[in-house]
Amino acid sequence: MAHLPQDFREIRLELAREKDHPAGARDFGYRFVAPLDVNGQIEPELWAKHREVCRVVRFRPDEADEIGHLVRRPGGSWAFRYDIFGTDDDEAGFRFNAERFVIGEYVSVKEDDESHTFRVVSCHAARGHAGRRFPTSRSSRDDRRARRVRRRSGA
Repeated sequence: MAHLPQDFREIRLELAREKDHPAGARDFGYRFVAPLDVNGQIEPELWAKHREVCRVVRFRPDEADEIGHLVRRPGGSWAFRYDIFGTDDDEAGFRFNAERFVIGEYVSVKEDDESHTFRVVSCHAARGHAGRRFPTSRSSRDDRRARRVRRRSGA
């Protein structure tokens, strides 16, 4: 089994304070694996060599976890993609190419036309092959679309 280079980190983002969550939310966030440089920024060249292990888990209360990938889009921006071969929108990281993934820092992610701010709550060395730490199955495209409709309708 392949092992990840030492620059790979498992990063956990949790929802920061916002109007609907004045104390933030520990059960609303992301966990993902990415290569980081000494400044805590994503290393595009190392990501390109090992993109298959740069996985993301999107977690929300009362929803099944979504499994996807960290992807680099045209122009160098980063996003989380759950529907690798389909047409679902990515969840775009706002300025992820310039952000520092260091404990205590804040980053933003655009989800369904809304931006949310997340706090980096952990960032530690990823152990072994990402496949051992992240599930390989993911929700179907139809399940994802149904959840998106429920969120937009407030249900």
